[in-house]
Amino acid sequence: MICRRLGRSGLEVSVVGFGCMSLGEDHTVNARLIHAALDRGINYFDTADLYQQGENEVSLGRALEGRRGEAVIATKVGNQWRADGSGWDWNPRKGYIKTAVEGSLRRLRTDCIDLYQLHGGTIEDPIDEAIEAFEELKEAGAIRHYGISSIRPNVIAAWTNRARLTSVMMQYSFLDRRPEEECLERLRRSDVGVVVRGGLAKGLLASKPAADFLDHDSTAVRRAQELLAELTEPHATTGQTAIRYCLAHPAVTTVACGMRTMAQLEENAAAGELPPLSAEALSGLRTAMPASVYTAHRTVA
Repeated sequence: MICRRLGRSGLEVSVVGFGCMSLGEDHTVNARLIHAALDRGINYFDTADLYQQGENEVSLGRALEGRRGEAVIATKVGNQWRADGSGWDWNPRKGYIKTAVEGSLRRLRTDCIDLYQLHGGTIEDPIDEAIEAFEELKEAGAIRHYGISSIRPNVIAAWTNRARLTSVMMQYSFLDRRPEEECLERLRRSDVGVVVRGGLAKGLLASKPAADFLDHDSTAVRRAQELLAELTEPHATTGQTAIRYCLAHPAVTTVACGMRTMAQLEENAAAGELPPLSAEALSGLRTAMPASVYTAHRTVA
């Protein structure tokens, strides 16, 4: 598996990562998938305290016992579950971040989180206060690096201007090229690594039937699927081509893929061992599917 340095950190992460939100409730099945991923060279595992009310972190932590040194653990904070379990509320305050990390460390069965990410955010957040929390957690040794998960240009700009970010997780795919307009290049210049989510566009770029996606109707999605198939080499799948499309941008470090089955894991892991897309294939894809732009979240505070 090819690895890349994540932003300005010393973390070397596999170009295909494991999006743990796809894990089910059976810890034994989850451990089997996670061990298979490690065996295939996948070392980046992305979870969040929000997923399954913390049980996702529990499952990952249990699976990594005895193999912790092989994994880069990324988790997220900011969505605070209500006491009655009825839902969650956004809480990016310093006090909450510093308290929440204790629960994540316990559930993940580790003494240090490799990458701690703010799970969303708006330009109205107390950004400097959140940065203070992450910096203090680094100083205390509870986390190694921190980042954010956001698709909003103004939020990304504010954080890259004010924080020593390691990474930004964002939605990006052949069907969602909005980050290409501004965010990806900003992050590349700032030496902030990009962790891609949604690289397969909810499976539409792998095997699912065409359906509406963002501002693309099902007819446009079907055309995109056909084009992807035309430009996919005989030894690859359309899903692997979609992953390699994301990896072709120099700002992108890893594509975190959801993997529910061994077959999905094998296919996605193999994408990280294939050569880069040709210049001809990239040009064909970019020409045929024009990039949209963000129309909101543009003003930087």
